[in-house]
This record gives sequence, C-alpha cells and structure tokens, in this order.
Amino acid sequence: MSIQNREQQRSEPHVGEVAMVFPFAAIDHTSLSIVGGKAANLGELTRAGLPVPPGFCVTTAAYALVAAGADLEAILGGLATTRARDTAHLAALATAARAHLLAASVPAAVAEAITEAYQALGGGEPLAVAVRSSATAEDLPFASFAGQQDTYLNIIGLEAVFDAVRRCWASLWTDRAVSYRASKRIDQRTVRLAVVVQRMVEASVAGVLFTANPLTGRRHQAVIDASPGLGEAIVSGAVNPDHFVVTTATGEIIERRLGDKRLVIQSTPGGGTQRIEIAERSNEACLTDAQVRALAELGSRVEAHYGAPQDTEWAIDASGHLWLTQARPITTLFPLPPEPGGLPPAHADGPLRVSCHGVIYRNIPGLATARSPGRPQRAH
Repeated sequence: MSIQNREQQRSEPHVGEVAMVFPFAAIDHTSLSIVGGKAANLGELTRAGLPVPPGFCVTTAAYALVAAGADLEAILGGLATTRARDTAHLAALATAARAHLLAASVPAAVAEAITEAYQALGGGEPLAVAVRSSATAEDLPFASFAGQQDTYLNIIGLEAVFDAVRRCWASLWTDRAVSYRASKRIDQRTVRLAVVVQRMVEASVAGVLFTANPLTGRRHQAVIDASPGLGEAIVSGAVNPDHFVVTTATGEIIERRLGDKRLVIQSTPGGGTQRIEIAERSNEACLTDAQVRALAELGSRVEAHYGAPQDTEWAIDASGHLWLTQARPITTLFPLPPEPGGLPPAHADGPLRVSCHGVIYRNIPGLATARSPGRPQRAH
C-alpha cells in the first residue's frame, strides 16, 4: 500500500514514551520526529517489503538525553538571535555546540539500548555496520539536507559504534548544517538527530538512481550512475562512473556512457575504508544490462510507493543481491506543465520546460550526475 493511499493505521510510538532504539520494522514515515528523515525512509522501505539491509535507529530521545547534559542553552539562544547572513557567528556557535556534545556523558539507559541492539543485529558477534546521521530536518520534500551530517562506513565493534554515534550527534551542528537551517528559517532549537546503524553491504558495485531525469525533468526515465566498490565514491564525486538512462515503461536503455572508474573505495578488514587507484576501465561496464533494468524496475517500485520521484542509493553485493541503502525525494524537478486547456499532464515523456536552478552537476565532462542541492561532494 502506498503512502498516498494509506492513512495512519499503524501504531506509531509517541515521543513522550519513545524508546532509545527502534528496529527499522517498527518505524515509518509517521515517525519523523522520533527517528529523523533517513531512518524514517529506511523504515518505510523495509515495511514496504523492499530490499533494505537490516538495522536499527538510535532515536531522538537518546539525543535529547545526551543534549540535556551538554549545556547547550546559551548556544541555542545565540543561534535564535543570529541572522542567516552572519555566517562567522553561526560557525562559532556551531563549533561550540559540537564541542559540548562530544564532551557530554552518555546516560546508562542510552548505552544499554545501543549495546543490546547492536549485539542482536550481529547475533552476538562484532558486525560491520554503516552509522548514519538522521536529522529531523532532513530528506524533506521542500529541502535537501542530505550529507550535511556525518556518515561512518564499515564500523566494527561496540566501542567503535559508540564513537561513531557520538560523532553523528555532534554533526547535527556542522557549520554547513547550521547555516543551511538558518537560511531556511528552521528553528535551531527544534532540530534533533537520530542515528541509523545498518548492516554494511560489501558492495561489488554501487551507485545512485534517480527515478526521474534530473537533467531534463523527464519522468518515466531512470538515471543510474554506477561504479565498482562502495557508493561513497559516487556520492562524494570522486569517480567518473558509468551512466545509464532507462525508459522505465519498456526497460529500454536509451543512453549508455562508460566512465573511467579509476577510483574504488573498499572496506578494510579491521574497519573503515580505503581508496584504491586502478587502471582505466572505460571499455567495460560495471553493470550488465539485466542489472540496469533490475535497478530501473526497483526504482519504479520505490517511486510508486512514495507517489513522487525519488533519489536513491543502492548496492549490489558479491552474490548479486540488490540492496537499497537510502531514498529521498528529488527536490529539483521543475513542475510539469499543464496540458492544453489547463488539464493536468497525462505523462511527462514529451518535451518539457525544465529548471536547472540549484542543481549541482558533477563529473564534467559528460554531466554524468546531477545531485539535489545540499548533497555535498565529499566522502559520505
């Protein structure tokens, strides 16, 4: 059942009684204030039966307990009275907020909940996980906050998980995030941060998938960028990937451009990642045509569930299994023009008026990828 056709029939946990941790299967789009945008989307996808690596979310209630002991009131008061154009003062306040959170103690209830959830996820064994920030003002239809808080990949062991979670909490107050929220007039005192802890996919190939074409505005076209190794290489703009455009209704691959794929980011055995320079591979695609079509079909399922075009991240493991690791609305598409007579457009396959306002193009030449505003060109 899609979001558009579903009322809030689920038993949503309320903030006043919220636990420190929830598994993905217990959350969805109605849980935004509790788990943040990224986790809410992962829960939504999980509950829709889509292939999401298992994981759990450290809720905003856990962050609130830590923040309550971090002496942030004076900093928040300063942010409330600082104008968006005063970037230097905003940055100074952001730096102070990060320092306070990193120095704050973690209450026993929070530590115990994270410990129990991580051990359950790995069956009692140390498990490699991705630890991702999930802010309450993030991955929203009207703004893109993607990447403004931290992500840590291939984190192994409980101590490393605690360190990554703490750094994610502090990253709610990066200079960039604080400045962007100020520009959008989002009250800094209302934002909270949850943290996603998700089983790491050892990707043989990974990348991004738009369910509508962000360069032309055409709906019913899947745009896929792919490169060997972890998707971090593409998200950060560090690699010139393979690029495919697919007509989703037919599965026809109407555009194919192979990148040199000179950089591969891989997990290291003890945790963390490494960047490996390799020989140019522009003469061979990292995806088969069948995999390209499978990705386009998966994108169609995601879009149908949300009822709107989506910007997704995906990975294929060594066994060939396809996983969804993120989904968020595309915020840069120009609205569809009406049909003659003022009727809504029947489809968007014909000529369109599009706006490229605010779109960041990367991997030039070739304009291989357009990312939503707010998606940084950094290791993700």
